[in-house]
Amino acid sequence: MRDLIPVLLGARALRYLGVSVVALGADMGSFMLLLHLGVMAAPASALAYGLGVAVHWCLCARAVFAVADGPARWVQKLLFVGSALVGLGLTVGIVGIGARAGFDPRLAKIVAVGVSFIATWLLRSLVIFKPRLAAA
Repeated sequence: MRDLIPVLLGARALRYLGVSVVALGADMGSFMLLLHLGVMAAPASALAYGLGVAVHWCLCARAVFAVADGPARWVQKLLFVGSALVGLGLTVGIVGIGARAGFDPRLAKIVAVGVSFIATWLLRSLVIFKPRLAAA
C-alpha cells in the first residue's frame, strides 16, 4: 500500500488534475451551451462528456501517462475509452437521476464530475497506464 501513495498523490496525479480541469472546462462549457439550446439534461451531459473525453485523451497522452507504441497504444486507447464509458455511465446516471428528482442539473453534474473523476483516475492510473513500481 505504501508503494501506491506516490502513484495516487505524486506529480503525475497533479498533472492529471490539471489536464482534468482543462477537459472539465470543455465538458462543462459544452454542457451549459447544450442546456441553453434546450437539450435535455442527460443527453446534454453525455455529449459534453464525450467532448471532455477527447480533450482528456489528447492531453493525457502528452502530459500525464507514458503512452505505448504500435498495437499496445491502440489497446491503451481502447481501455481509455472503456474507462471513459464508465465515467459517462456514472455522469449520465447521476445527472439523470438528479434531474428527475428535481435537483438543478448543474448541481447534479458537479456531483457527477467528482464521482467520475475518482473512478476514471483509479482506472487509468492503476490499470490502463499501470506504473512499474520500484522494487523495495
